Amino acid sequence: MAPMNGSLNLRTLFAPSNIRALAGPLLIILILAMMVLPLPAFVLDLMFTFNIAVSVIVMLVAMYALRPLEFSVFPTVLLVTTLLRLSLNVASTRVVLLDGHKGPDAAGKVIEAFGHFLVGGNTAVGLVVFIILTVINFVVITKGAGRIAEVGARFTLDAMPGKQMAIDADLNAGLIDEKEAKRRRSETAQEADFYGAMDGASKFVRGDAVAGILIMAINVVGGLIVGVLQHNMELAQAANNYTLLTIGDGLVAQLPALIISVAAGLVVSRVGDEGDMGSQLIGQVFTNPQVLILTAAILGILGLIPGMPNLVFLLLAGGLGFLAWKGGARQAEVVEEVAPAAEPLAPIESQEASWADVTPVDVLGLEVGYRLIPMVDKGQDGELLKRIRGLRKKFARDIGFLAAPVHIRDNLELKPNEYRIVLKGVEVGTGAAFPGQFMAINPGRVAGPLNGRETTDPAFGLPAVWIDASQREQAHALGYTVVDASTVVATHLNHVILSHASELLGRLETQALLDHIAQETPKLVEDLVPKLLPLATVQRVLQNLLDEGVNIRDMRSIIEVLAEFAPRLQDPLELTTRVRQSLGRAIVQGLFPGNGEVQVMALDPGLERVLMQAMAGGGPEGGAIEPGLADTLLRETAAAAQRMEDIGLPPVLLVPAPLRWLLSRFLRRAVPSLKVVANSEVPETRLIRVSAMIAVTS
Repeated sequence: MAPMNGSLNLRTLFAPSNIRALAGPLLIILILAMMVLPLPAFVLDLMFTFNIAVSVIVMLVAMYALRPLEFSVFPTVLLVTTLLRLSLNVASTRVVLLDGHKGPDAAGKVIEAFGHFLVGGNTAVGLVVFIILTVINFVVITKGAGRIAEVGARFTLDAMPGKQMAIDADLNAGLIDEKEAKRRRSETAQEADFYGAMDGASKFVRGDAVAGILIMAINVVGGLIVGVLQHNMELAQAANNYTLLTIGDGLVAQLPALIISVAAGLVVSRVGDEGDMGSQLIGQVFTNPQVLILTAAILGILGLIPGMPNLVFLLLAGGLGFLAWKGGARQAEVVEEVAPAAEPLAPIESQEASWADVTPVDVLGLEVGYRLIPMVDKGQDGELLKRIRGLRKKFARDIGFLAAPVHIRDNLELKPNEYRIVLKGVEVGTGAAFPGQFMAINPGRVAGPLNGRETTDPAFGLPAVWIDASQREQAHALGYTVVDASTVVATHLNHVILSHASELLGRLETQALLDHIAQETPKLVEDLVPKLLPLATVQRVLQNLLDEGVNIRDMRSIIEVLAEFAPRLQDPLELTTRVRQSLGRAIVQGLFPGNGEVQVMALDPGLERVLMQAMAGGGPEGGAIEPGLADTLLRETAAAAQRMEDIGLPPVLLVPAPLRWLLSRFLRRAVPSLKVVANSEVPETRLIRVSAMIAVTS
């Protein structure tokens, strides 16, 4: 059995996935080994060539990455490539000092080529080229990339709270699910970690440039000492041999370092993710015919000046003019495709009116101005359409029935950026949105103001500012909740749908809901409708629940209660009271999650007696309240509700069951956030604490 286990372990060890996992550790071990083990010239050539190839690969990957996070391993690559160059410098220094007296190819053909072919064997030229490459790498590219990474890390960290709030807002509005929210949070954290790592990793390249200068100086001095004292060479010959080898060694290390630094700059300076960098460069720089023709004209004028290199200037001017001509022709073709010739309209024949001219009113509609049409145009992949589909799904899950679809149409009577939400032909909400801009909403604790178009959040009435995309990071850093135009409209629509849920539950929706329940419990539905209750009564009960913010997801419990009390009760209000008592645990749980105390407001006993007397003889609809008492009751309730909200508690009024419907209907308009709960609806397992008492003094 042992050999079989051994072969199995070897097969597992050399599996492709394990070999890939071992590649990183093996490369690090190889790099460290080069610092202490002597390498022959051929191996040095191989490793120098590998170093150049790796740097080119890294630069090309950086150019084709659409977003910085697509190359999130770049800080680690930067460290490994820097360590590889330093280990090659150590290995080549050992070979140069040991065998430099033998000739220019003592350290391998790569160093010889860089020392002789690239600089013509001239030590002064080689020294100047090396210093220039080092200055370009150290002072220009690395310093700039490091500064961009530093600023990017700072702004990314400052903007994280705002981004998290925006993600939570999208999640609460149903625009994204929990999985997408988790992915976005992870991406935000990764972005901050990436720029922070790039800020530190840029120090590697800077240190590498300094180390290259020191290594070159040490090699020259050390070579002179070794050549003159150990190998009895002439000073001039030793200086020529060792200096050329040192310059070749420095150049062959600085070229990959320069390429890697350019890759770092490309990664951290990447803006947008519409395409790779080459496509963006060509598309944004060389496709504007006006720019090209003006440049060609300027070069042509310079080419006509005596003493200038006329051929070169005129040749480039002709090339740019040709590109401008081709670009103009391409734009003309696009315009022709987008705007074809209008066909003459056929004369409209007068016809008699018919029933086809009577169009039904949409249950729920969204009308937009002409500038908002791209947001809802399926042909232009309008983002708002996807969000509205998500809103309907979330509404069905949370409330318990499928609302009518939202009919979207353009309305030329509206302002270009205006929209309005209509319910059964009546406007229930209006606002304005600006595509391409963002709404920065002030949640109440921002660090400073923003420049932009001041407005108000149409859904919740919070102060807000419309800002440009360039101010988005600044707004996040100041603590604003930043959302795009489509999110503003979708959130407003979601708020309107939730607040008018009872009106969206029509007869058709009620029947469709019962049919859906009947698929699982057909007998339960058959025994209730129409044997015990008509469909209209069931609809009225469900609407009463939705009116007060109670969802109807637990339709089985609702139908069972209705079936139990329907033989002796037919009044929708009485049936609603019985259903609320059955759903009491869910109602209280929605207001006070968990099993903690139920902190509520209550009526003074004297006020309670007065209201009970007003109820006497009034039936379930309730009696009349004296006007002075009504005004005082509204004022005291509003003040108590505000105190509850100020300490972070939901404003809930606990009253006897006979008063619940009367007070709920009476107080709802003055205090929309108030919930009125009956004593009989609170489960016996929940502890009640009265945090505020409402009293009316004469």
